[in-house]
Amino acid sequence: MEIFLGAFTREWEQRRAAYLHERLIGGTSGDDEEERRRRGTAAGGGIGNRVKGERRAARESVGRSGPTSRSMATRFSALAGGSQPAVVKMTSFGGGGRLGAMASYISRNGDVPMENEAGEELRGRDAIAGLSDGWAHLMSNRAESRDIGTFRIDVDGGPGEGQPLYAWAREIIKTALGDRSFAFVVEEDHGQYRIDGVVVLRDKTGERLTADAKAEEIVQGRIGGHGGSEAELHFTGYGNGVEYGTARLRKLVEQTEGVVQDDRGETIADVRQAGNLAQLQWRGELYSRKPRDIMHLVMSARAGTDVEAFRAAAREFLASEFGRHRYVFSLHDPSKDPKAEPDGGKRPHVHIHAIVAMRSEDGERIETSIASFRRWREGLAEQARAHGIRMEMTDRRDQANAASYTRNQVRPVSHKGRTEHEGTSDSAALRYELKRREAETAARTSASRGYAEAVHKEWSVIIQNSDDADVKIFAKEMILRLEAARRPGDPARESRSAEDISRSLFQTELIGFFKLAEIDNMSTMTRSEFEAYEKRVETALFRAERIMPETERSNFEEIAAAAREHVDVRREMMEEAEQSEERRTDGAAPREDRANRQWDEAVARHGLKTVEAGNDIMIEVEHYRERIELADDDEIRVDKASLQASLNFELARAGELGAAGNAYIREVAEVDEELRVAIVAAERSRERARERGDGFARDEGTDSGRPEREDGDGKREGYRHRGGDEHRTDPAKQQVPRLEELQQEADREHKRDEAER
Repeated sequence: MEIFLGAFTREWEQRRAAYLHERLIGGTSGDDEEERRRRGTAAGGGIGNRVKGERRAARESVGRSGPTSRSMATRFSALAGGSQPAVVKMTSFGGGGRLGAMASYISRNGDVPMENEAGEELRGRDAIAGLSDGWAHLMSNRAESRDIGTFRIDVDGGPGEGQPLYAWAREIIKTALGDRSFAFVVEEDHGQYRIDGVVVLRDKTGERLTADAKAEEIVQGRIGGHGGSEAELHFTGYGNGVEYGTARLRKLVEQTEGVVQDDRGETIADVRQAGNLAQLQWRGELYSRKPRDIMHLVMSARAGTDVEAFRAAAREFLASEFGRHRYVFSLHDPSKDPKAEPDGGKRPHVHIHAIVAMRSEDGERIETSIASFRRWREGLAEQARAHGIRMEMTDRRDQANAASYTRNQVRPVSHKGRTEHEGTSDSAALRYELKRREAETAARTSASRGYAEAVHKEWSVIIQNSDDADVKIFAKEMILRLEAARRPGDPARESRSAEDISRSLFQTELIGFFKLAEIDNMSTMTRSEFEAYEKRVETALFRAERIMPETERSNFEEIAAAAREHVDVRREMMEEAEQSEERRTDGAAPREDRANRQWDEAVARHGLKTVEAGNDIMIEVEHYRERIELADDDEIRVDKASLQASLNFELARAGELGAAGNAYIREVAEVDEELRVAIVAAERSRERARERGDGFARDEGTDSGRPEREDGDGKREGYRHRGGDEHRTDPAKQQVPRLEELQQEADREHKRDEAER
């Protein structure tokens, strides 16, 4: 069978088709194929070796020169202009036995569809179960090491006269388990003693107990009749790694209210001390081994990112980077996530989970180095830009950010909104605090210090060359961070408490804020520049308040009040400058210039189409308002009522446009109470329509149906505006019932507001 790659329009589809065709025409499987994999050869004159060599050469070429790399200047300019950073995280590895559990997690137990490397959609639990069979030949089936065991010793008889209970129990455990680290608790019941504990299964000489029936026989032979007492030991469980040991030890402490002791006689009073014991002292004794057959990747984007565009970008990235590997991925959209927020679902941003087989069909394993992670971020950013998402690869040294914490260093304490964690040890808590607060961190190695110098220089160039006020302010903030990170005489943060770090970061944030207040002569700012500056000040105050220690609240409130008063004074200076400029010219010219300037500023904020669509309706609204003001004579009262009806009609139209997302209309509504009420009425009407399930259009799509969609520019199916934009193709009278309904709702809303006042 021959495949025509030209029939596929997308690159990843062509790669998939070529890959499947190559597997199809190979015509070999079973023992012969497995033997070739083990020897690193392939049919057809060593095609497998050649492919692996080509992929390795391509990967090394990317690592050396970065064909998808963008210059520092390009990346920084884009970031300052609003591009988001590319986020690709490798969250965990696992053995083949974990594949089903991982797939169940990313697919929300089959409720969220997965997509595989062939572009096939997988739904339901049957699809999850089928992955294990399809990927079985790529799994090593290597067992995890048994690192931690739980045990119970029942003793008939107690300690001798004057012998401390825990010293007696500790001696029994050491006799049974040898030179191993452990923690335990003793309970007595009518002369019978029970010892429950957690033990490191590997001793100081390297002997590892298996925590099974055979190990029980070995241990039981050591105990015998200890001191005239009959003792019987049973292993009650075992597990792999520090995580298992920490969980078991904490559970033991929680169940016994802090009466646990370790092999050295020290008391473990709470779960924090339990975590420190397992993660700081026992870790080096485990020599843990875990198979790495699959890895779990997470790709994230900011809230508000186009969901389908991000899905397409991730699909292209995975196909490009892991084209010869098996993988599946699922997109988690907060608006459609079946998992509740308290349980860890409905994260506030769109993200994608991917599970990738570490070994490819031709036997090559994925390399997970620092260079690989950088290349992955570059690849995702490149694909995102190709799909209309502004995204850039970032290095933490670009903004003097702190190093990330690992999953072993924290445990989640809240899943609401952004997940909150706490450190599992003092050092881990400090590292989490630094990253959570985005503390400035200086580069340490000579190579990184050289990189940081280049970063500082590039941000400085952007400040000098950019004409955009927002870009300049962003670049100056980066300069402040870089300089704060390398400030001499600052003691190492790792040696300070979390409270000290929080206070220091708060002070640093305020220093940056004060410097921000001095960056420009605001009396010469245009209105758009001032508004950008005001937004920066409020953002700086928000960031400072977020990391503010409670002991600093009174100081912060004084500073915030003074800052806002300072901004108000500068606003008056800017407005006075505008008025002075107008007075220097005569007649209507100043008003015309000001109107043009306001129009340009509105277009800059919202876009031409959005402003034009909203302005067309607001012209009609103001027209009828002016005529109503002039209609004060009793003789034309009938005409005034007619004018009011026309005004209500136009307000209802404007309210519906604002409810559909027109940013210009919503901005005007901030100072126009009637328009605000009309928008609220339209939003409530839309909500009722959604609850009824009839949307905003008839299913038949007839001309008499209301528009089903309306975007922020006011464009709707079957609906066009005046003034050269678009004119209604359906009769005006067909819109009257809808607008009357909106106006009635607006009247009710207005009466409610009046009653509340």
